[in-house]
Amino acid sequence: MIPKNTICLWFDGTAEEAARFYAETFPDSEVRGVHRAPGDYPDGQEGDVLMVDFTVCGIPCVGLNGGPAFPQTEAFSFQIATDDQEETDRLWNTIVGNGGQESACGWCKDKWGVNWQITPRVLIEAVTDPDRKAAKRAFDAMMEMRKIDIAKIEAARGGS
Repeated sequence: MIPKNTICLWFDGTAEEAARFYAETFPDSEVRGVHRAPGDYPDGQEGDVLMVDFTVCGIPCVGLNGGPAFPQTEAFSFQIATDDQEETDRLWNTIVGNGGQESACGWCKDKWGVNWQITPRVLIEAVTDPDRKAAKRAFDAMMEMRKIDIAKIEAARGGS
């Protein structure tokens, strides 16, 4: 069954590699199908991988090997809510350690240019705390981080 809404990510010939990495890295993720081009197209030939159907944390996606015309930007990112520091570290380190790069405030970019927010649930709760002073302390702590440190967020929220 074709989902009503699917995220389409544009790749330059690496959609299958990226989809397999995501399926191995994130829970509730899989590669559902690899589709080859039925004919030549501007950035590929008949038989090349054209599209890959996959899911990331249950969200349906398609990777389109459209060529170099449209690189990924920070205008789109996956936000992955994590439950603890171990999960946060594992996901962050897997993305960055596989040719990705760190950014600020829990953001990182994979080697294909797709942006990820590895966001502990604790951080979301802290920066939306009804106690606006606690929220500001947690927010200020986050602004100093690359990978989120849950203990530091909790300490800042509590006033330590």
